[in-house]
Amino acid sequence: MSTEDLTTTSNFIRTIIDEHNASGRFGGRVHTRFPPEPNGYMHIGHAKSVCLNFGLAQDYGGKCNLRFDDTNPTKEEQEYVDSFIRDIEWLGFTWDGLYFASDYFGRLYEWAVELVKKELAYVDDLSAEEIREYRGTLTTPGKNSPYRDRSVAENLDLLERMKNGEFPDGSRVLRAKIDMTSPNITLRDPVMYRILHAEHHRTGSDWCIYPLYDWAHGQSDSIEGITHSICTLEFENNRPLYEWFLDQLDLYKPQQIEFARLELNYTITSKRRLLQLVQDGAVSGWDDPRMPTVSGMRRRGYTPAAIRNFIDLTGVSKANSTVDVGLLEFAVRDDLNNTAPRRMAVLDPLKVVIENYPEDKTEWVEVDNYPQFRDGVPEGLEAVRRVPFSREIYIERDDFMEEPAKKFFRLAPGREVRLMKAYLITCTEVIKDAGGAVTELRCTYDPATFGGNAPDGRRIKGTLHWVSAHHAAAAEVRLYDRLFAVEDPNNAPEGGDWIDNLNPGSLTIAAAMVEPLLAEAAPGERFQFLRHGYFAVDPDTGPDRVVFNLTVGLKDTWAKVQDQ
Repeated sequence: MSTEDLTTTSNFIRTIIDEHNASGRFGGRVHTRFPPEPNGYMHIGHAKSVCLNFGLAQDYGGKCNLRFDDTNPTKEEQEYVDSFIRDIEWLGFTWDGLYFASDYFGRLYEWAVELVKKELAYVDDLSAEEIREYRGTLTTPGKNSPYRDRSVAENLDLLERMKNGEFPDGSRVLRAKIDMTSPNITLRDPVMYRILHAEHHRTGSDWCIYPLYDWAHGQSDSIEGITHSICTLEFENNRPLYEWFLDQLDLYKPQQIEFARLELNYTITSKRRLLQLVQDGAVSGWDDPRMPTVSGMRRRGYTPAAIRNFIDLTGVSKANSTVDVGLLEFAVRDDLNNTAPRRMAVLDPLKVVIENYPEDKTEWVEVDNYPQFRDGVPEGLEAVRRVPFSREIYIERDDFMEEPAKKFFRLAPGREVRLMKAYLITCTEVIKDAGGAVTELRCTYDPATFGGNAPDGRRIKGTLHWVSAHHAAAAEVRLYDRLFAVEDPNNAPEGGDWIDNLNPGSLTIAAAMVEPLLAEAAPGERFQFLRHGYFAVDPDTGPDRVVFNLTVGLKDTWAKVQDQ
């Protein structure tokens, strides 16, 4: 599915937009925005919002802005800004305008002064703890701050002095004056500005008071002419405040619409907790292939199309729910099945010496690159490749059993099997080390079976993949599993912490032997390793080292393991 196909399925947001277009509310315009806070890397939950906002704009012939909500300098960094830009582009989207909430700091301050003059905002000296206490609860009303009735002149003086840096962090805030008895706690005199003497990644030390999200959000949308401000469901209670600020300032008012965020089982998307994983060394970084970040998924070998298709499959809802991560893996598997060329790689090599094959001979076997296309390989793709075959080869250790089980049809003493596209071989001898471990197999081959078929029509049940020992390249293969071992890793086990839910087997490393072409693969390239799964070349690959990451297996084995 291309990005042009997104958002073609009807949902409640499209219904609202259709009604607005029918009534002429926004003059037929659709202008959305994606407003991440740059305090971490983009994760799969952000990707849903990206696809939704950019997809809606695209589908309706409208516009979508990328605006960074950079209002908290203590947590935000340029690195995170750059990562979001890179990931959005990789997903296949282009914004119509790149903005920052910090672009509007001056105008937001002017509007704050306006509210103070209208006696709709005041400077409060209560501590953060006291503000929480005065705010009340869902069942008890709040009570007014003792500083709520300061004069306009005093509030203007204190606000300017806050801006000029005269007061320490946390000593004062600017609050809206709304209703401390409102059933919606969000409307109980929310904080608009707090004092933070911190360096901002864009404005430097120009400011020492910073707006909170609720104060910056609606006005930023209004400035940019946003028509539909798409938010996740936790902002539903904030919508009346969003509208209150715009109404009091007599500004153009977009429509805020909330949808359920994307939650996956076996996955954590809290940026605070993801940062902890990075800082504690539980993962190698934000782009660790086990992370739910878009950069981690890209490094693991996920494709933009697979992520977009997965998000399209999850739909848009007003009800919170958790999606099985298996659906994401299905989307990745489905896309790679159609796009990834096939290659041979032996992850646990066992040497086989074909004793009656000439020692100095090398043959070239033609192997299909894209056997999945039964009606012909699409134009521009090479249908076959040539793979070297010689006297010594490697097969998977699991493809041999000295005392074969009843339904084991691969190699065993005295048994004949097919080497894919090469020859039929028969095991004649098993070589072991002093401890009894099998180190090598001796076999014979039938010269009349080149291509893997017997001229006399004898039936061979087992077919093995292989690589030529003389021509194979050594590779490091990183086998990734789910980062967490439980469905809801946010819940701490009894007597423990959420971090205890980490899966100790989420990464194993195999020393593999791969066919020669794989040694030339560039970082980011994706392949199907026959009988194993889909793999991508890791950026750690260099001139003398090739590293592959397991993207996803050929089948969903996790559910089967959990049922055992």
